[in-house]
Amino acid sequence: MWSTVSSGGLPAGERFEWFSDLVSREVMPTVISSERPASFHTEAAVMELGELRVSRLAYSPLRSRRTPALIRRSDPEQYQLALVSAGAMSLTQHGNDCGAGVGDLVFWDTSRPSDARSPTGDDREQQLVILQLPRTVLPLRPRQLDRLLARRIAGGSGMTPVLASFMTSLVDHGDQCTPTQLRQLGTVAADLAAACLAQRLDTEEQLPAEVRQRALVQQIHTYIEHNLGDPQLNPAVIAARHGISVRKLHQLFQGHDESVHSRIRRRRLERCRADLALPGALGRPVHLIAARWGFSGPAVFSRAFREAYGVSPTEFRALSINETCAGCTLRRSALS
Repeated sequence: MWSTVSSGGLPAGERFEWFSDLVSREVMPTVISSERPASFHTEAAVMELGELRVSRLAYSPLRSRRTPALIRRSDPEQYQLALVSAGAMSLTQHGNDCGAGVGDLVFWDTSRPSDARSPTGDDREQQLVILQLPRTVLPLRPRQLDRLLARRIAGGSGMTPVLASFMTSLVDHGDQCTPTQLRQLGTVAADLAAACLAQRLDTEEQLPAEVRQRALVQQIHTYIEHNLGDPQLNPAVIAARHGISVRKLHQLFQGHDESVHSRIRRRRLERCRADLALPGALGRPVHLIAARWGFSGPAVFSRAFREAYGVSPTEFRALSINETCAGCTLRRSALS
């Protein structure tokens, strides 16, 4: 589902000019400059999520400016929310100026002049994951959102790490989804972006109830994911952590494909299954793998694993190692 372009196949002297022209033609008119155009390289990809787009971008240090004249020429009329996944960036817009590092979010408006740049003297490759959000998908007033333009949204607390984790998952797993699933993920992305921005503005009560509810469900999913190894993880703990009753927690999961218990159990089993398939983990006893992902004992884990996958953990590990060895043999034969 990713549409990808790269400067790798071009002569080094043509890469920067090609990228500059590509951005102005396919994204929006922008003045791009580089201190080292001869050594410039980039790779960009975009994926449609219904009304939204997500893009990932890796590039050599540069400066990108949007002037009033360029905005008048063409404007996608979007808000854009970027996760810094490598390197760093600075942004100036609407009288604000910020610097952001790995794990931080940065928010800007394509309809306003802006100046984005890599830190001076920083030769590291920059990597961003960007949500391109039509104005209509954010249920917050433009005047309120203006307060967040070119403001660093720190990645360590609240809804920010939940949104960052979701954006990273889109990059890692989005290409495994169907078009219908991608549209559904677009709705989730819009909800999480709105919840994250509203939290920064202290206006969460202004969000529609359904947006708050969907964002809360995703926040719970992220909490479960980060705490699978805790054997005490259960609905009561999850509900208390999110300030809701256990009854409310179960109500949130009604209409979904699985209950809270089922989700915890499935994700623990999937994590164990992935570890058991690793050749490098062959010396690690099965019961330690089970304990690592929160199972209370070997018998409970073995029974749950067999029910889910039709074989015991030990049998699955042996089959996985045999398949890996067979694949290596085939590759060696093809090369000889």
